[in-house]
Amino acid sequence: MNIREILKEKILIIDGAMGTMIQRHKLEEADYRGERFKDWHTDVKGNNDLLSITQPAIIQGIHELYLEAGADIIETNTFSSTTIAQADYDMQDLAFELNVASAKCARAAADKYTAMNPDKPRFVAGAIGPLNKTLSLSPDVNNPGFRAVTFDEVAEAYTEQISGLVNGGVDIILIETIFDTLNAKAAIYATKNYFRKENKAELPIMISGTITDASGRTLSGQTLEAFYTSVAHANPISVGLNCALGAQEMRSHVEELSSIAACYTSAYPNAGLPNAFGEYDEQPHETAHIIEEWAANGWLNIIGGCCGTTPDHIKHIADAVKNFKPRIQPTVEIF
Repeated sequence: MNIREILKEKILIIDGAMGTMIQRHKLEEADYRGERFKDWHTDVKGNNDLLSITQPAIIQGIHELYLEAGADIIETNTFSSTTIAQADYDMQDLAFELNVASAKCARAAADKYTAMNPDKPRFVAGAIGPLNKTLSLSPDVNNPGFRAVTFDEVAEAYTEQISGLVNGGVDIILIETIFDTLNAKAAIYATKNYFRKENKAELPIMISGTITDASGRTLSGQTLEAFYTSVAHANPISVGLNCALGAQEMRSHVEELSSIAACYTSAYPNAGLPNAFGEYDEQPHETAHIIEEWAANGWLNIIGGCCGTTPDHIKHIADAVKNFKPRIQPTVEIF
C-alpha cells in the first residue's frame, strides 16, 4: 500500500530512539568490535552504526520492539553512516556497507511485521543525519570564513549513503535532525541527483529540522518558516521537527509548522529535556498526554519520539492518537 494514501487516512507512527535502546544492552568495546574488528587500531565503542554489522541481531531486535509497540515507520541505524562522520573511527571506507547492513536489518524487521498483519504495512526510512561538520558555520571562532568541509564533499558523502540505503531496501529517504540547512540542501541535492543518474524512481523524502532553543531558530539561525521555505523545493512528503526539545517545548513550533506547510507534517520530540546527568525523565504517559492535544487540534500526520524515548513511549503515543484524524494536507501548490 502506498504511504501517501495511508497518510490521508491516519496519523502514522514513527519509532523512538535507537541510542537509548542500545544503551540498555550495556555493550563494551569487544561487543562493538565483534570478531571482524577485534584488532581495529582505534576504539570503536560508541559507534552505534557499526553494530548493524557486528551485532545485527541487537539492531533488528530493537526495530522489532518498536514495531510491536505500534510503529508504522522505523528508521535505519545510520545516523552517522557517512565517510565524513565515520572518519572519527577511521572507518570511512565502511560507509556504503554500513548503510546496506542497517537497511537490511530494518527491512527484515518491517517485512516480518507486515507479513504478520498485511493490513498494517510497515515502512523503512533511511536515516540521514546532519554530520559532525557544517557548511554554514566556522569551527574556528577566529576565522569566521573558514569551513571544515565543502558542499561538494558533503554531497558526495551523502550520495554514497543514499546509494547504500537504497541498495539495502529502504522505502523513504529521511533527512533528519537538521541544524544547518545548507547541509540539508546538500543531502537534498544528493538524493535528487542519485535517483536521476541511476534512472530510478525517486523515493519519498522526509525532512526534519531541529529547533535548538527557546528562540525558535535552528543552530544556523533560521526561523522555522525560513527553514521550511528553504527546503520546500525538494517537494518532500513531509517536513517536521525532531530532537533538542521535549514535547512541551516543541508544541508552539508544531502548531506553527502545521499552519504553513504545504506537505504532510511530522514531529518526534525528546522525552522531555535532559536532567543534570544527561538522562531523560519524562514518562511515556506524560509524553503521550502532551501529544494527544496536538492530534486533537489536527496538527499531525507523523508522530514518534527522539532522544530518551522507548517502545513504551511509542506505544503510549500510538494509543493516544489512534482515534484522531490526521492533519489535512493543504491544497497548495508546492514550488
